[in-house]
Amino acid sequence: MELLQLLKKTAIENNAPVWKRVADDLEKPTRRRRVVNIYKIEKYTKDNDIVVVPGKVLGTGELNKKLIVAAYTFSEDAHKKISEKGSAISIKDLIARNPQGKKIKLLG
Repeated sequence: MELLQLLKKTAIENNAPVWKRVADDLEKPTRRRRVVNIYKIEKYTKDNDIVVVPGKVLGTGELNKKLIVAAYTFSEDAHKKISEKGSAISIKDLIARNPQGKKIKLLG
């Protein structure tokens, strides 16, 4: 609930619709949340992209790009693989780094 309130507040204060969209996705029931594997992140991104997954990131696949990936949760394997090349952070940390929500890709 705290994360949802922060997302909505940040969206309004910074006129950043991406945070409103992430909040809407996280309000859905747990079984309807997005699940993304690493191979999909690899396929749809370029080096130095910032990716948000409003759900869980799983470890299937290989990552060969330097990325910042923010998600609600990570599997242990996914967190390890992403951290080797770039950084795996929480959505809350990404809001602190980029409150305007610029240059963010939403996956899932």
